[in-house]
Amino acid sequence: MTLADHTRRPLPMADHVRGKRSAVTCELKCANACLGPECNTSSNEDFRSIASSVFSRRALFGLGAAAAVAIAVGAGRQAPVSAPGAIGAGGAGVASGKPGTAGLSFGPISPVPADVDALTVPDGFTWQPIIRWGDPLFSRTPAFDLAGQTPEAQAEQFGYNSDYLDIVADPSGKTGVLVNNHEYVNPNIMFPASTDAAELRRRGDIYKAAQGMSVVDIRRSKVGQPWSYVVDGRRNRRITVETVFELTGPAAGSDLVKTAADPEGRWVHGTLGNCSGGTTPWGTILSGEENFNGYFAWAADTAEQKRYSATSTTSTSTGWEAYDPRFDAHNPGYVNEPNRFGYIVEIDPQDPTSTPRKHTAMGRFKHEGANVHVAADGRVVAYMGDDERNDYLYKFVSKNRISGSRKKNLNLLSEGDLYVAKFTGNSPLAEITGTGALPSDGAFDGTGVWIPLTQGGQSVVPGFSTEQVLVYTRLAADAVGATKMDRPEDVQPSPVTGKVYVALTNNSKRTAVDETNPVTGNRYGHVVELTETAGHSGTTFGWSILLLCGDPATFENAYFAGFPKELVSPISCPDNVAFDSEGNLWISTDGAPSTIGLADGLFKVPLAGSERGHVQQFLAVPREAETCGPVIHDREGLVFVAVQHPGEDGTFDAQHSLFPDYGSGAPGDVPNAPRPAVIQAYRA
Repeated sequence: MTLADHTRRPLPMADHVRGKRSAVTCELKCANACLGPECNTSSNEDFRSIASSVFSRRALFGLGAAAAVAIAVGAGRQAPVSAPGAIGAGGAGVASGKPGTAGLSFGPISPVPADVDALTVPDGFTWQPIIRWGDPLFSRTPAFDLAGQTPEAQAEQFGYNSDYLDIVADPSGKTGVLVNNHEYVNPNIMFPASTDAAELRRRGDIYKAAQGMSVVDIRRSKVGQPWSYVVDGRRNRRITVETVFELTGPAAGSDLVKTAADPEGRWVHGTLGNCSGGTTPWGTILSGEENFNGYFAWAADTAEQKRYSATSTTSTSTGWEAYDPRFDAHNPGYVNEPNRFGYIVEIDPQDPTSTPRKHTAMGRFKHEGANVHVAADGRVVAYMGDDERNDYLYKFVSKNRISGSRKKNLNLLSEGDLYVAKFTGNSPLAEITGTGALPSDGAFDGTGVWIPLTQGGQSVVPGFSTEQVLVYTRLAADAVGATKMDRPEDVQPSPVTGKVYVALTNNSKRTAVDETNPVTGNRYGHVVELTETAGHSGTTFGWSILLLCGDPATFENAYFAGFPKELVSPISCPDNVAFDSEGNLWISTDGAPSTIGLADGLFKVPLAGSERGHVQQFLAVPREAETCGPVIHDREGLVFVAVQHPGEDGTFDAQHSLFPDYGSGAPGDVPNAPRPAVIQAYRA
């Protein structure tokens, strides 16, 4: 799809349905990454033999004398809103109705078939949206009009395709702020087909305004009640593809990030592909720039470019490159523009006039998100996944310690050291068969080390400058022998135990297995539990697989931490994770329709006692939607999720979903199109 050809074209469905998403989602969200050549062509297990030929400074960067890179391994019921389709019992493996552990109590819903256009919650619960795509943030902003969208209106309306979410209450508990990422757009269902160049240019500017982030004031009459959003809230703000960001850290101002429009290399317009994120102890919001490469036309003719996008492109799904030179990286003045994306960005939701920042010290890759834990020594540690098949798990450790000064804490992520994970299993390799069958010791587990990429803020990867490590982080991680993982997505430490949980969503093209990634052609994904053995700022850890996901009725080696598999809810493609006040893990999924034939949803997983591993489904999202950004306020009986890309495979004239209003006639209802939204579920 290009600016000049805004019509649906045939898509290669067969390869997509073997993996995680629909073909439309793959094209629009990640530029068909799963169909192209693999970006990671390193052979970490035998890296010494290829270092001199592949990873020389000449081969990588064209900087003159070749310098071989040596390895450096260091120490249910339907909600009240009517919708077509009945809720069926789904597949085998229906969870028992017994509540898990302390915390939010509910009877797990039955699995929902993938073609049902309804949001399903447990008996005794109901749901409603807080805010939807197009809802105005200011009284001066026009109400949403599907047939009359403009860039100016969208820049002051809630954005499209909600992902990371947080609901942060003020001390009174009656007011608060909602922050939400907007990952990408789907022109096929936002607009009727057109080939008019002027109209498509206008729509391209709407796409720019519909992405980024939203900050919105919320309020309620009483603690424990559902929230509503506030028009003209003092914190209301839209961050778009044109918002100015400041680059921080060692790579800011380097030649690798300078462009014709920004010869200083310090000021970047916009944020792209914003996926998951995190909320810091000092109250800022982190957002991961994930599939940024799909927004640029580029040559992919250097090792650096190929490592971030293995194929050359001349057009994109937005068409921006046709009229905005910074999205055409073939242009010599903008060849570095892609190097200015792929970072963790930080915004201050309390100050709508503040300049958001991109932290180069935390590395550049396809960030799913970042979640911060305060280590025992007072430094802050951010855990991060690189969401590409066979890429890596990272953490960042700040140079400075957290303090009582919020002003000082706002700079904690600008200086520090970056690490990448190397896992080692403790079972004989012959026992890792690729089927998911447990080895003889009864567990997939072992130890690991965090390999430094920078120390004291300087590169420790031979042959790489500090700027190169932080801009071409994937190449630096290749060089030190990091473990290839099955698409690391959300990574989050438990606020109760400090253990770290890694959602590995899937990797249908995995061939060589190891104990950390033990399934050949891993379609269903798994969850790994890490224990930092030298503290969160240390360099050693233990690990074990908590879940091997799937429907036990069809995947006999599905594993749920030893809990009886006949009593769990089927789960596939773990994506985002969260915790409730009791330390239970909550997992949202993205890919169940194409892997187990069920709607994506939100699942509770106790982590302790006899209920450990008891996966229980709390909700299911509508047809073709993904569950994102779970927030669990269990003590108030409230659960929040962002519902992304409902009705993704439809067209403007033949929509596949009517979520969230379903033609109810309520104010703001657009009865003939789906609207990505943030919803809240609560006791009826």
